[in-house]
Amino acid sequence: MGFSLMRNQKFMPTIKHLLIISIAINAGLLLKLLHHEHEWAGLPGPDTNPKNEVRLVKDVLHKAKPATDQYINLDHGDPTMYEVYWKQMGDKTTLVLSGWQSISYFSDTKNHCWFLEPGFANAVTRLHNLVGNAQTRNYHIVVGTGSTQLFQAALYALSPSNAPEPMSIVSAAPFYSSYPLIIDCLKSGLYKWKGDASKFNKDDPYIELVTSPNNPDGSIRQAVVNGSGGILVHDLAYYWPQYTPISFQANHDIMLFTVSKCTGHAGIRIGWALVKDKEVAKKMTKFIEISSIGVSKDSQHRAAKILDVIADTYEHTEKFDKSTLFFHYVYNEMAKRWRQLRSAVSKGQTFNLLDFPVEKCNFSGQRFGTQPAFAWLKCEKSIDNCEKFLKKHKILTRSGTNFGSSEKYVRISLISHKEEYDEFIRRLSLLSSMNSPHE
Repeated sequence: MGFSLMRNQKFMPTIKHLLIISIAINAGLLLKLLHHEHEWAGLPGPDTNPKNEVRLVKDVLHKAKPATDQYINLDHGDPTMYEVYWKQMGDKTTLVLSGWQSISYFSDTKNHCWFLEPGFANAVTRLHNLVGNAQTRNYHIVVGTGSTQLFQAALYALSPSNAPEPMSIVSAAPFYSSYPLIIDCLKSGLYKWKGDASKFNKDDPYIELVTSPNNPDGSIRQAVVNGSGGILVHDLAYYWPQYTPISFQANHDIMLFTVSKCTGHAGIRIGWALVKDKEVAKKMTKFIEISSIGVSKDSQHRAAKILDVIADTYEHTEKFDKSTLFFHYVYNEMAKRWRQLRSAVSKGQTFNLLDFPVEKCNFSGQRFGTQPAFAWLKCEKSIDNCEKFLKKHKILTRSGTNFGSSEKYVRISLISHKEEYDEFIRRLSLLSSMNSPHE
């Protein structure tokens, strides 16, 4: 009995012990909050939370915002802006795949694109018909690992294998900066990058890449070269109603699209081409077969689910809240960001932006000007190198020289996280109001 009492007294917690335990528990809580920062963001805490816990959460989230002394990377078009919407949708796009699924290489052996999942093909057709941005009837669908692979497949399919000289590839400046990199990467004997389409005046066969809305400047493009031996490839990655009015239904010979810019799911790595000519579609399929033996079925299933949910929000409005209308939601976010950007630029004469004509959107019925995913920003006055100037203020952008243009221009991504974008606007507002900017 005495031994038992002494043992209990020996291990009885003191105030010092309780203080150590309390510090450990609170430290663990803080680490947990930091680790799950993104899960907490935007989610209201339960009403039973003590005020000090709510304050702690807010403090943690506040510290997670970009610091004023950190670099903001707006060089890449990583569409993290879309996370907020898809978190709001919860489990509506959740997909469960069993272990026995996606075993075979083949999806539909009767289709020229034998690795195209029927569900994905149906979802693509359904979404285009809903939005009205591209014709799908009498078109062949080719699926690829993003539009980059499809772009390469198109060049392979359109370039004669027995030509005496490589096919000339051109695009009007400012052109997408990855075009020359992709084309010259393998030093192919089939085709060769020839630069700005507006300066191409040879009678040789050529392929002109028409990006509309254009990356980087957001302009609506038409073919530039008038040669008789030309073939057109239309990159319509941004021809969706959150970026530009849908004023016509595109019906070009080859049209490239990608999930990354349509829905924001860049990590899925899925794109598709709408191709009129069956033989061209077959050759594009052959390129993808040679380079990657098809395209991930799992990615196609997930992309199909996402596209179908977007269509469901419009076709079955009785089952969804109005705030879940995808294109309307993202349109409003893009419109807000462009208002903020134009307001920041208007504070001085340091920078300049393009103006876009206002048109009626056949999909939404609204009238608005293009609000691209990228801003084509020009530095004025004595700032000759815009990229270097902004980098000194810890804003990373992509120089206009990468797009066949002047170093007075930069391309800036507008589709990053809200906290990052807000900090960019704050810094740009300060720089814009400078009276005498110096490099």
